[in-house]
Amino acid sequence: MDFKKWEPVYEKILEDFGFSREDDENSAILLSNLLIGAGTADTNTLEELISGKDVLVCGNAPKLLIDLKEVNVEDYVIIAADGATAPLIDKGIVPHVIVTDLDGDVEKEIQANQEGSIMVVHAHGDNTEKLLRYVPQFRNVIGTTQAEPFGNIHNFGGFTDGDRCVFLAHEFNAESITLVGFDFYDKNVTPMKEKKLKWAQRLLGAF
Repeated sequence: MDFKKWEPVYEKILEDFGFSREDDENSAILLSNLLIGAGTADTNTLEELISGKDVLVCGNAPKLLIDLKEVNVEDYVIIAADGATAPLIDKGIVPHVIVTDLDGDVEKEIQANQEGSIMVVHAHGDNTEKLLRYVPQFRNVIGTTQAEPFGNIHNFGGFTDGDRCVFLAHEFNAESITLVGFDFYDKNVTPMKEKKLKWAQRLLGAF
């Protein structure tokens, strides 16, 4: 991801939601410090896992389990968006990668991580407490930010957990990307979530 190309989009997101770039940056610094000396993973691991492979990106829409019936999960590298991890684990599916800002069922994410999932943990302005609580419990972690990347903190693009999964798969040269468990028109969500879904749909339109 070329941050200079992403930055104008990021600035529009900040403006639209009233988010603070400084808060995002401070959260990223915190995550960076938490990862120093911890069980971090190298991005080469993602390259080896994803490059040239068919990727299944799992969102957390209610129709996830229905969508999964239409695919053979063994044919894919599975990337789960945060809250999708719990239903996958309950179904006996361990994602290869979990992209999370720690808003979902983190205990299930810890379980998946212990069973081999790589954690791509995202820092933003309002999840610092969760970073402090949960990051030390993970191993094989890669840190990300929406702001400018630095050192051990990356920016592969994207805004919500779901579209960040797709950007990550694209960044590491997936052969194909299939979405399951996505519903951009779900009306049974909060106004904030509905707004985020519109942004996710807009960003994924770039692919």
